[in-house]
Amino acid sequence: MFPSTLAIPAILLLTLILAISTNILFPKRQKDVQKRPPGPPPLPVIGNLHMLGKRPHRSLQSLAKKYGPLMSLKLGQVPALVVSSPEAAVQFLKTHDAVFATRPKLQPADPFSKGANNKGLAFAEYGPYWRYVRKMCTVHLLSASRVEMFAPLRREEVGVMVKSLERAAAAREVVDITEAVGELIENIIYRMVLGGANKDDGVNLKGLIKEAVTLVGAFNLADYIPWLGALDLQGLTRKMKRNNKALEDALDKIVTEHENTSSKESNLQEHHNNDFIHILLSLMHQPIKDIVQQDDQVINDVIIDRDNVKAILLDMVTGSTDTSIVTTEWALSELLRHPRVMKNVQNELQNVVGMKRMVQESDLTRLSYLDMVIKETLRLYPVAPLLVPRESMEDITINYNGCEYYVRKRTRVMVNVWAIGRDPKVWSENAHEFYPERFVDSNIDVRGHDFQLLPFGSGRRGCPGMSLGLTTFKFVVAQLVHCFCWELPHGMSPNELDMNENFGLAIPRLKHLLAIPTYRLHI
Repeated sequence: MFPSTLAIPAILLLTLILAISTNILFPKRQKDVQKRPPGPPPLPVIGNLHMLGKRPHRSLQSLAKKYGPLMSLKLGQVPALVVSSPEAAVQFLKTHDAVFATRPKLQPADPFSKGANNKGLAFAEYGPYWRYVRKMCTVHLLSASRVEMFAPLRREEVGVMVKSLERAAAAREVVDITEAVGELIENIIYRMVLGGANKDDGVNLKGLIKEAVTLVGAFNLADYIPWLGALDLQGLTRKMKRNNKALEDALDKIVTEHENTSSKESNLQEHHNNDFIHILLSLMHQPIKDIVQQDDQVINDVIIDRDNVKAILLDMVTGSTDTSIVTTEWALSELLRHPRVMKNVQNELQNVVGMKRMVQESDLTRLSYLDMVIKETLRLYPVAPLLVPRESMEDITINYNGCEYYVRKRTRVMVNVWAIGRDPKVWSENAHEFYPERFVDSNIDVRGHDFQLLPFGSGRRGCPGMSLGLTTFKFVVAQLVHCFCWELPHGMSPNELDMNENFGLAIPRLKHLLAIPTYRLHI
């Protein structure tokens, strides 16, 4: 989503060519002279793109220290605001949430749009269609009852992983935790959403989805300087088209197989308890205007078709896998770096669960210290460091810190929750340390009500899969720590563990996490 160092020279060259004509091509509107939040001066054409670097969440944190927690930027030709404090976040995610409830149109966001409106959920424009899809996904896949219904599936998949790790422990093998956790969570999500389609049946669906996530997270010049889109200077458009075609063919095959299976069954309701795809298929061809109730807006001749089904499925899979994988590997990384905390978690598990059985999901509500570890992990490593960007739907004046700032329509808003989570003004001087005890006797939660801790966002566009993500995350961490002791390989000390990250929609570890397990239960 942001530029690499290799992209900047090409952009600067275009800047030199076009700088003279910038004022003609992009004249200032009369309202543009109104007071805006402070920010660094932009260059012609590219604006402030050159200031973002390889890890924009860190670069934007540094800029906010100079210009303030509500900061104006120009990303190419796109006006943008960066929010880096809880007080500023309240203005955009609560006070004026309805104004900033839509998403900007990003070129690779939805391979199934085939038009102006996104057909999925995550990047859909705000309106009746988005509200209906969110409600449908929440009720049929992401509600507390639905999450609980899939508990046996999670238990089965976790059990398979534990058996595999037992064998590795017996042989004193080094385990790639990143790979093991990734396979586990992918299997859980693919079974929940696609009903076993993770076997792929000759289709590399997992590989295609990973490539799609990479492309969505990549910096695309056309998103910020639209008239460069036709040139495809980065080759992203060609890659997207190839990936989109392959994804569409793969999901078409899966949808067709489920349609054929459903047609052979006399009672489709039997499938509703198996996977999400059958629920979507049962809703196909129903006009949305007949489903959405009490809505001021009218949608005519819009139905849930195959493209909608595929787009929603893709959102469910991508939104549930990478986020859970990344947060789990960061939690285990910090536990390996802090043996004291690891021991505290294991002591709590031993007291609550005992050493003669594995953790059950029903145990999770009694693990208060593990809860603090989960919160501390999400504070330092939020699911998406800049959240998914929002966009203003109208001109508006924001009152912040005693000043009134003008925000024009279609301004992009990025909330730097990574910076908020590490702000010493919010979290004291040890804000950069992994210290779960900071949450002792604290009512701060991660569900979007406390704006100093927003790993899942807040307001209308808060993450609908939060309950599923938290359950999976907490269950996997608890099981891995309860069943095994872990040590770093090759005599590595905890302070030698590489904690650098990559940047994308999420922030995964730069290097895979490796460790040696020792089985510790008495089963």
